[in-house]
Amino acid sequence: MSYVPGQPVTAVVQKIEIRKLRQGERLILGFSIGGGIDQDPLQNPHSEDKSDKGIYVTRISPGGPADVAGLMVGDKIMQVNGWDMTMIKHFHALQKLTKPNEEVVRLLVTRKSLETAVKGAMGLH
Repeated sequence: MSYVPGQPVTAVVQKIEIRKLRQGERLILGFSIGGGIDQDPLQNPHSEDKSDKGIYVTRISPGGPADVAGLMVGDKIMQVNGWDMTMIKHFHALQKLTKPNEEVVRLLVTRKSLETAVKGAMGLH
């Protein structure tokens, strides 16, 4: 993924749909996130560019809804249900992911292996 401040972000994305698991009154996604514009990007182990303040998947519950849907640790979340997640505070990202009335979360994510595969298919290195 290329990122230049003030310029549009270009990324190879994958759609992932997660059906939340109901546990009593709670709806469970089965993953954790890190990052956000209010967080220190140097503390994010999944960001190659240490100025990147994006939202990254930091943990997946084995066998949970996110795992079943194909989400992976290190994925960068670009959108949640159409909401832009590229310039968002950590708390607001959590709010978008955990809305109590939404049983399905539709994500657009990017990951290094997606970009590598597309570049390979295009003959780029």
